[in-house]
Amino acid sequence: MRRFLREHSLTLVFGGLFLAALVGQFFAGHADYNERQAALGQPLLSLGSYLFSADFLVDVVENWQSEYLQFFLYVTATVWLVERGSPESKRVEDAGLRPKRTHHWLYENSLGLAMLSLFLFSWTMQWIAGWYANNADPLAEQTSLGGYFLSADFWNRSLQNWQSEFLAIASMAILSVHLRQRGSPESKPVGDRSG
Repeated sequence: MRRFLREHSLTLVFGGLFLAALVGQFFAGHADYNERQAALGQPLLSLGSYLFSADFLVDVVENWQSEYLQFFLYVTATVWLVERGSPESKRVEDAGLRPKRTHHWLYENSLGLAMLSLFLFSWTMQWIAGWYANNADPLAEQTSLGGYFLSADFWNRSLQNWQSEFLAIASMAILSVHLRQRGSPESKPVGDRSG
């Protein structure tokens, strides 16, 4: 058991942090939702009802889709795009695909395809849950599912998350050229001054 915990500590710690943050978001979101409902003179939701509400779901999946978009783009773009001196990047002369192929296209691209699939799934869930939450709001204009896809609310939710992901990737790529974190595989070794 100790060996398992050590060999999978990164996944276990971040999985635990994810669950703790999700539970915290649930309780904070429930309180926020009921405060807004009370201000509008609308009925309040119980914890159980809020758990299965479109309001909670859209708040959860709108963040997931942007994270999966970030990783999909990062995994696939770093095949061809480089940042000289960054440990987050291939060397300039190694950019592009390797000549040796295994003829198993699906396996060769499985990480990027998995991230793309998770992005598309969570983005679709954000779309549907956002549409449902919008139509449940007595102050919002009722719309069709297609109409909601074209709405400012849907694109505002998506783009506000995407811009932060793109900024984070660019920041990590450029800052890791000159800055270090002792012991991290995402950093050049301390003492390495190449850039």
